[in-house]
Amino acid sequence: MELIFVILMGGLWGSFANVCIHRLPKKQDVVSGRSHCPKCKKKILWYDNIPLFSYFLLNGKCRKCKKKISIQYSLVEFISIFLFVNIYYLYGISLTSILLMILGLSFIIVFFIDLKHFIIPNSITFPMMALGFIKSFDPNLNSMFPNYVLSLLGGLFGYGIIWSIIFFYKQIKKKEGMGLGDAKLLGVIGFWFGLKSIPFIIFLSSTIALISVIPDLLKKSKRMSSKIPFGPYIIVGTLVYLIFEKEIDSLFYL
Repeated sequence: MELIFVILMGGLWGSFANVCIHRLPKKQDVVSGRSHCPKCKKKILWYDNIPLFSYFLLNGKCRKCKKKISIQYSLVEFISIFLFVNIYYLYGISLTSILLMILGLSFIIVFFIDLKHFIIPNSITFPMMALGFIKSFDPNLNSMFPNYVLSLLGGLFGYGIIWSIIFFYKQIKKKEGMGLGDAKLLGVIGFWFGLKSIPFIIFLSSTIALISVIPDLLKKSKRMSSKIPFGPYIIVGTLVYLIFEKEIDSLFYL
C-alpha cells in the first residue's frame, strides 16, 4: 500500500510540475486556475488529466481540438514517479525521503524550464535555498546532509564561485557569460549537500556539458560562445555526484 501511495503521489506531483513548467516562465499563478489545452485553450476535464493514463487513452491528442499533446507532459510525470519510487526504495517513508522528493521535484521543474527558456525561476531557487539551510539544523537526518555550518559555507561557495565566473568573464569579454540563475541553483546544491559537493558537481556538470556539445562543435552548428542552458547539466552532475558520493568520499577524503 505504501508503494502504491508513493506512485500516486509521484504522478500527482509530476502533474503539478507540468503546471509549473508551463506557467512559471509566463509569470502565471501555479495554484489557481484550471489546466487547459495550449492549442485550443479549452479547459481539460479531470478525467483527461490523470497522470500518464490520460495521455495514452487520448492517444496523445486533445479531446476537443485533436491537436497533439507534447510527450513532455507524460515524460515529466514518469520521471517524477520514477524519482519518488527510488527515493522510497532507498529511504522508506521518512523525513529524508520527503525532503529529497521536494528537491527532486524542484530539479525537474528547473531542468525543463531552463532547457526551453534559458531561465531558472527565483520562485524555485530561493525557497530551496532556505529549506536546504533550515533542514541542516536537524542532526537526525541522513548523513548525506551537512550540518548548518557546512550547509551555509556550501551555499555561499556555490553561489559565489559562479558569480565570480560571471563577473570576471564580463570584465574580460565585455558581455554576459552565464546567468545568475546558475549561481542560485549551485547555491541551492551547496545549502543541501554542503561545501565538499561543489567542486565535484562543477567538474561533473562542466564535463557532461562539454561532452554533449562536442558533436555540435564538430558539425559547426554551435560555437564555443553559443548559449546553452547550464542548469540541466548542473542537475545531472548533482545526480551523478549523489549516486557515487561514497566512492568519491573514499577516494578524496581518506
